[in-house]
Amino acid sequence: MAKVPTAVVAASGLVGGYGVARWTKKRQLGGVVLAVAGAAAAQQWRKQAGGVAAGALTAAYVAAFAGSHPLAKKVGAWPAVFGVTGAVALASWAVADRRG
Repeated sequence: MAKVPTAVVAASGLVGGYGVARWTKKRQLGGVVLAVAGAAAAQQWRKQAGGVAAGALTAAYVAAFAGSHPLAKKVGAWPAVFGVTGAVALASWAVADRRG
């Protein structure tokens, strides 16, 4: 089975988590999507790039989630989610996926 790049896993968690929360109107369900994808990405980051890199990328993932909220007040919800998602995906690719 082909390995899904960590950038795609992380992006799916951020965009998917927001989308699920918005469309189901159940924030907790969106949080589950966010957490499951984040945990899967963190596990792959650790295997591909080591513990320090995994810790930094996990912190970036959490910061992106938290940072999207105040950013959304300035640019709108979807643009904020896509913006932070792009930043995390790029960092994930640069640190973990590019090596593989």
